[in-house]
Amino acid sequence: MSRRSGAGQARADIGIIGGSGLYEMEGLTQVREARIKTPFGDPSGPVILGQLEGRRVAFLARHGQGHRFSPSTINYRANIYALKAIGVSQVLSVSAVGSMRETIQPGHVVLPDQFLDWTKRRASTFFDADVVAHVGLAEPVCGRLGQIVEQATRSVGAVAHRGGSYLCIEGPQFSTKAESHLYRSWHVSVIGMTNMPEAKLAREAELCYATIALVTDYDCWHETEEAVQVEAILTVLRQNVLLAKRLLREVVGQLEEKAVCGCQQALKGAIITAPEAIPAAARTRLHLLIGRYIEAKKGRG
Repeated sequence: MSRRSGAGQARADIGIIGGSGLYEMEGLTQVREARIKTPFGDPSGPVILGQLEGRRVAFLARHGQGHRFSPSTINYRANIYALKAIGVSQVLSVSAVGSMRETIQPGHVVLPDQFLDWTKRRASTFFDADVVAHVGLAEPVCGRLGQIVEQATRSVGAVAHRGGSYLCIEGPQFSTKAESHLYRSWHVSVIGMTNMPEAKLAREAELCYATIALVTDYDCWHETEEAVQVEAILTVLRQNVLLAKRLLREVVGQLEEKAVCGCQQALKGAIITAPEAIPAAARTRLHLLIGRYIEAKKGRG
């Protein structure tokens, strides 16, 4: 890396959450590293900043450098907060998933527009103390961003499946066959371990969010395929990384620097707690997220 910086110097418009292999991307220039502190603890690792296709981008390795964090121990709140703190307004989430449908094959790209949260142990909101807020999550993926990603996916020649549901399980174990067949009966498209509560937190942080789900296997439901094997998954995963790099360059080149859509107003009308009832410590902790709303309410009061 050319140099290090703190949150005050770090700025980016587009955030990319995924594997560390994505940092080594052709065309990424002015690369530097930023270590960002948040009120919710440390992110998974340093944010890698750079210029890609004329846009300021920020890469964050979801599992940390060297893949140190399991899906259940990732600090999702700190990751999303850190991206928000450096000015990111739209997030591309790159994830490895298993297919739950015959027509969705390893190597394909799925762009889900819905999620089922089957996790059990993760902090899933910024508003768990002192402030109550209820954001709408009927459409958890930004439609504008999803459309751009779909167009880019087809432009690079990948097989794309737009829409469908991503089932997020706790992990780190893969499913039993009984679980896999149950999930299939729910008509989900793919299964993974990381996009919840990530998508929920992105909405609370008023960020546009879209998932690029790269299929590595058929989970364990498929009768003519071997049950999920880590070695086989890693082989497909390496191929998918090359695809993801091409796809991300295409997507980033099509995005405007700053998103302007309803996602940036997700907290409008969602904060229930009266401004005067919010403790000073909570105001400080959540100022990045709620500052403009509680100040406006207080002014009208």
